[in-house]
Amino acid sequence: QVQLVESGGGLVQAGGSLRLSCAASRNIFSFNHMGWYRQAPGKARELVASVTSGDSTNYADSVKGRFAISRDATKNTIYLQMNSLKSEDTGVYYCNVAEVFQSYWGRGTQVTVSS
Repeated sequence: QVQLVESGGGLVQAGGSLRLSCAASRNIFSFNHMGWYRQAPGKARELVASVTSGDSTNYADSVKGRFAISRDATKNTIYLQMNSLKSEDTGVYYCNVAEVFQSYWGRGTQVTVSS
């Protein structure tokens, strides 16, 4: 079992920045895939950014050039740096990690961008 705790969300003005953190309860290098997802009100959860154990990254088209995913194995933490935030980035952001047969989710952190 893995516990994931997100932090760093909050209220920010459009054009501002936030850095989200996801602290895992064990070594993140045991996971094949790590990602950040978001869910806006009334919408489905969507992938924002992901990184594999081989350091391959993937971003939603809407965040390319503005968001960056990274990880620190010494702290068992995955980060999402969000710059040039827009009102459409508002939502609950969830951390997800996956092994071969199991996937784990955090409880989420709210990000609200005011225009």
